Amino acid sequence: MNFDLTPLIISIKTSLIATIITSIIGILIAYLMMNYKGKFRTLIEIILTLPLILPPTVVGFCLLLIFGKNGIIGNILISINKNIIFTWWATVISAVAVSLPIMYRSLRSSFEQIDENIILSARTLGISEWNIFKKIILPLSTPGVIGGIALSFARAIGEFGATLMIAGNIPGKTQTIPIAIFFEVESGNMAMASFWVMVIILMSLGIMLILNYWSNKQLKIVGKRK
Repeated sequence: MNFDLTPLIISIKTSLIATIITSIIGILIAYLMMNYKGKFRTLIEIILTLPLILPPTVVGFCLLLIFGKNGIIGNILISINKNIIFTWWATVISAVAVSLPIMYRSLRSSFEQIDENIILSARTLGISEWNIFKKIILPLSTPGVIGGIALSFARAIGEFGATLMIAGNIPGKTQTIPIAIFFEVESGNMAMASFWVMVIILMSLGIMLILNYWSNKQLKIVGKRK
């Protein structure tokens, strides 16, 4: 059996970059939504969490409409001789699209659990919004941030449908582990498919063990403070 480890490298690289992007965007959006009380809040919430319940292929189709040659962003990229579809960056975009709702939900819940009186007191003392965010909101939301990062990374690792739609199956370029499993099974190479299944199971278990360890550690810290 010929072992080609490029799907593993591509999956890890894609998931790491996607998680970094998701974390930055997720934190920003969750913070803005925490302070936004407008009439469009419900609609924005629905749009932000919709990819969480939509089939990945539908998410991929929507991404094609956006980044394809006739899409809004696609047209702009074509005008400067750039293309995202069927490139490695397409795998990152699909991973971000499906993992962002998880990050957002996790962060929003953490931000909303912070006692509002603490924030109001800080504002009364003249502390800037940036320092409130940096020194109060983020530290108090650390468990949610870590949990969101771990779950977003796990979701990005397991992404299949949207990635196949906009990135395709290009060995050594866009072929992630889930895509490799699908095409190995389709070609009848069950040994290689089983190998990749074991790899992704072990990676997922590792992520969950880290997450559980962190959760237990935070519970002990909270218990000591009480």
